[in-house]
Amino acid sequence: MSTNPASKNRQGTTRRRLLLSGGAAGVGVLGTLSAQQLFAPSSAAETRTPLNGEEYIPFFGDHQAGITTAPQAHALFVALTLAPDTDGAGLKRMLRLISDDAARLTQGQPALADTEPELAQNPARLTITFGVSRKAVQLAGKQPPKWLQELPAFSIDRLEKRYSGGDIFIQFASDDPLIVAHASRMILKDARRFASISWSQRGFRRAHGSVAAGTTMRNLFGQVDGTSNPQPSDPDFDALVWEPQGWLRNGSSVVVRKISMDLDKWDELDRSGREQSVGRFLSNGAPLTSSPNDPAAEFEVPNFETTTAGGLKVIPEFSHVARSRSAVPGERILRRSYNYDDAATGSEVSNAGLIFISYQADVDRQYVPLQRRLDELDLLNQWTTPIGSAVFAILPGCHEGGFVGETLFG
Repeated sequence: MSTNPASKNRQGTTRRRLLLSGGAAGVGVLGTLSAQQLFAPSSAAETRTPLNGEEYIPFFGDHQAGITTAPQAHALFVALTLAPDTDGAGLKRMLRLISDDAARLTQGQPALADTEPELAQNPARLTITFGVSRKAVQLAGKQPPKWLQELPAFSIDRLEKRYSGGDIFIQFASDDPLIVAHASRMILKDARRFASISWSQRGFRRAHGSVAAGTTMRNLFGQVDGTSNPQPSDPDFDALVWEPQGWLRNGSSVVVRKISMDLDKWDELDRSGREQSVGRFLSNGAPLTSSPNDPAAEFEVPNFETTTAGGLKVIPEFSHVARSRSAVPGERILRRSYNYDDAATGSEVSNAGLIFISYQADVDRQYVPLQRRLDELDLLNQWTTPIGSAVFAILPGCHEGGFVGETLFG
């Protein structure tokens, strides 16, 4: 249900890399140096490998970072409820304030009045992404898109209010959990005059450097999760992800679903049963019609018509991969999910699951048809239960001197 479209190339720049790159202007000077002078290190600092913490993602741009950014190892998702006395002017002040915080923190600089400025250093590809609800859009005086509302009721849902809804959405993501903790505290402190926390959820993927860049994530069922994500190089990528017009131009939408996974019951299923439920081999994520031993087979197109000698479909019709696949190209979504593993209580051995995150241009056109198919009959429904749900409009990016959300007030 999630991986990043840009994950094949790890995004981010180090300040040291920029400073040491030299550029074309230095060619004449280099030509006067001897080979010994040229290649001899002048200091240990110049020869060391840049730390991952020194990588940063630009905050300013047409689109917000944290959507097509290669997914970081740690994330925190927060929904805020606006205070009763927060009007449109108050919403604007809050967005301006927390945008300024985010612009600084993502570049390794402390926010204004940061009482722990050292914790802002080395942001490790920190991104902070903002979204708004229908209520917030109307408060700003703009017309919300039709899809900006609660999702339709699905029979598999067991939604809890404590994990659902909200007026403001904030996604914090970094390869360093300390950075996530500090950044979220700074922004939530500045937002508390205008809003209170409705719900929050921490998530994780594999640690930075533990697998090759571009490796598709695994969820806690051991499933390779997010293989069929659209890629930025796809001709239809922009149409799938970005809103083309109006105040939301260059923005998107996000669906957030907290999905509880019954790992204890999943443990009782043999490997063949697990693979039949998913429709892919657990070893490499390849469709059951491909090879379980070839790493490249993960990305082969499933053949849903292939049958066994007994006439049965090799990929069951009600497997997750079969139910989630659409013949309509425009129904694709961009998954960017994270695992969660909360403290277990009572007789539980685990309290874990998936924070399903998908970005798409139009929730009704892209996400809802997919979820309806899964709701009708997906074999994985026996071990998964959605317990939280929310939909937000992801605001367009901004440029230096502006703030995220400014198009709401223009």
